[in-house]
Formats: sequence, C-alpha cells, structure tokens
Amino acid sequence: MTVAGLFAGCAPFERAGTAWWEARRDSSEQAPDPATTPEPVVQVYAARAVGWRGVFAVHSWIALKPRDASAYTRYEVMGWGVDRGTPAIRVNRMGPDNYWFGAKPERLVDHRGDGVDEMIQKIENAVRAYPYPASYRTWPGPNSNTFTAYVARAVPELELELPTTAIGKDYLPDGALAARSPSGSGVQVSLLGVAGLLAAVDEGLEVNLLGLTFGIAVKRPGLKLPIVGRLP
Repeated sequence: MTVAGLFAGCAPFERAGTAWWEARRDSSEQAPDPATTPEPVVQVYAARAVGWRGVFAVHSWIALKPRDASAYTRYEVMGWGVDRGTPAIRVNRMGPDNYWFGAKPERLVDHRGDGVDEMIQKIENAVRAYPYPASYRTWPGPNSNTFTAYVARAVPELELELPTTAIGKDYLPDGALAARSPSGSGVQVSLLGVAGLLAAVDEGLEVNLLGLTFGIAVKRPGLKLPIVGRLP
C-alpha cells in the first residue's frame, strides 16, 4: 500500500465530517453471490480500523460458505461491549465483504472449489477452540487480528499472509514464545506480542517491536512497514 493509498483508505480521513456509525457498511461486491455460486468459498478480509486506530492498524475477519449454502458465515473478534459481558467472537454482524465503517476491505485470500469444504470444517473447529472468546485488548492483543492469525495457524492451507498493519497477529496464545507463522510457511518467536521475529516463505522476514512491524518480502519482493503496509 502506498502512502496515498493509506490516506485514501484510512478510516479517520475517509470519514471526515461523518460520524463513524453513519459511515458506509454496504457490500464491497468482492464476495461471489451465493445464489449463483454453488461451490464452497473461504475469504479473509482486512480493512482500516475505526478512529485513530485506523492510522496504524487494520481489522480482519473470515467469511465462509459451504457448498450449496444460501448465505455466508462471517467470523470476527470485536471489542465493543466485551467489558459488559458481550462475547468477543461475533458471527454475521455484517455481510462477508462489507465496508468497515467507511473503509473498503482488502481481500487477502479467496479459496473456492474442491477441498474447501474440508477447510471450512477446520476453520469452524479453530473458531470453537479460540482461547480468548470473552477477551479483547487493542494492543498487544488478543484482538481481531490475534483471532484471524490463530485460525490461520490452525488451518495452514488458508495460506494467509496478514499485512504488517494487522497489529495483534503476533500475540501468541497462552504466552507461547514460538509458533508457526500465520501463513504456515515459516516460524515466529514473540514475547507477548510486544517484540518478536518472523521468518517465512510467504511473509518474508519481519521484526515486530511494540506492535510496529518492519520487514522484507521475499516471495514478492518489497518492503513491509508500519502504518503504510507493503511497498510497492
């Protein structure tokens, strides 16, 4: 993402003059219509977070549709209301590809066809096993990106490369010091999501310091930076 792209998609700038709860939340038309798409579908999206957080971070979620299903199921973690007893994991709060309060989501993966139903079952199992179903913390985690990364590690066939702006993706459950990378193509070490190192075929080399990630992409060469994301 370029610097211009940041300010085009970053929530605080796009919503100037509009209350965040009034910003658009309609479909971005990236998910295929279930009525004309019998094959199973798994997609992962990320969009700039609401308010000042959008300068630094994205919010991510998972959408899936089994074969011949008439609708998608969307899974995500949200912090609103958790302190009052609302579950952190939200299901179908919006459609699969909706704008996130004015920010257009980026589709990170799109799997369809043979083998995807089996992937969906593994995703459902991982959602049920997520260790923080009633907890949320903006930084260093667990947050929405902690959830998405957890599912990706449990289902490496997702081949999900989360952006550097997915703050919280490096928060490993139960205080673990090491795990496979979210893409499943490498490994990472992390100290409670505050500092760490990741090396993988898909993600390349990343250094996380206080939630800010710096790195070099190898598979598709480029720089990975805080705030702006990937260059070029």
